[in-house]
Amino acid sequence: MTSTYQPSMFDLSGESGGPATEVGPLAGRLKRHELTAGAWVDVLPGWLRGSGEVFETLLGIDWRADRRQMYDSVVDVPRLLRWYGSDEELPHPALTEAKAELNRHYAGELGEEFVTAGMCLYRDGRDSVAWHGDTLGRSARHDTMVAIVSFGSPRHLSLRPRAGGHETLRFPLGHGDLIVMGGSCQRTWEHAILKTAKAVGPRISVQFRPINVA
Repeated sequence: MTSTYQPSMFDLSGESGGPATEVGPLAGRLKRHELTAGAWVDVLPGWLRGSGEVFETLLGIDWRADRRQMYDSVVDVPRLLRWYGSDEELPHPALTEAKAELNRHYAGELGEEFVTAGMCLYRDGRDSVAWHGDTLGRSARHDTMVAIVSFGSPRHLSLRPRAGGHETLRFPLGHGDLIVMGGSCQRTWEHAILKTAKAVGPRISVQFRPINVA
């Protein structure tokens, strides 16, 4: 796949003196947003510097087009997918470093380690993911944590409470940005990447999870 996105002017990965690929420490840099019902999200824009190099590498992996049952029809999933289990080497060293730093920082709150990396390629504004919470085999009463690192052109990750009564939150994610959803977020809130009619380039989302289920 050919990249058509515009890299960040602050993230040129070694071009014209720009930064090399680098994962920085998380301590003291994250901004926590306390939500309702014990949910929270941590955000750190530009966490992975030189993200353009990682993005170009990820464009070349073996993406899979999936189809799923929806009501009476089988439809194309509006994004491409790739799953890396705990026994697979991640396709770029920066992702291995990112997972290790996430495990160092969140060891106390997580109580277990991030072990898998699910990846989604949103090719343009027509690709999306519907409102959902990531349970992935967990009980609806069990809290879990999902850490997402984004590459390529920014798209908004939208968040809303399942119970309603709260405005939808929107976080623009791309160019090495990090968002971590924790507490009860997967049980009591939903998130989505909504379709957009605006001209947007491709974006890749890497989701680290503490469960080895595809």
